[in-house]
Amino acid sequence: MSRPLAGAVAVRVGSVEAPAWAWQALREGRVARLATASAAGAPHLVPVCYVLAGGELWTPIDAKPKTTRALRRVRNLAENPRASLLVDHYEEDWRELRWVLAHGRAELVRGEAAAPALARLRAKYPQYLEVEAGPEAIRLVPERIVAWTASG
Repeated sequence: MSRPLAGAVAVRVGSVEAPAWAWQALREGRVARLATASAAGAPHLVPVCYVLAGGELWTPIDAKPKTTRALRRVRNLAENPRASLLVDHYEEDWRELRWVLAHGRAELVRGEAAAPALARLRAKYPQYLEVEAGPEAIRLVPERIVAWTASG
């Protein structure tokens, strides 16, 4: 992520307002952590690749070798659509620390409805030229964004 501008103005994307640097971090970040919870509230957190497209955050259910396609994050979303996605940036110089947390509703999207986001994921991550992205993806629609930077 490039350095955010201190005091940057807020930008509205869809119905959510956040500092311009936070939207930039969501666009440029390479890895995030997706948090879901079961209906009983048991939390689950996994690192994911993702893309910001049209104000929505998408992460693929890709074809990497997995023990099952019934992933816990997918099962959790079927029970409880609330989810969060965290993008953070660490530097040894703690003045450069920052993070963006998007809270919202998420769902599993299949087939043609997921195709545009999967194409954007392939463009962002060249690794998807060798590993199939999709055919399913999780779409998180942010309802609130919390952002923090040590630089003010």
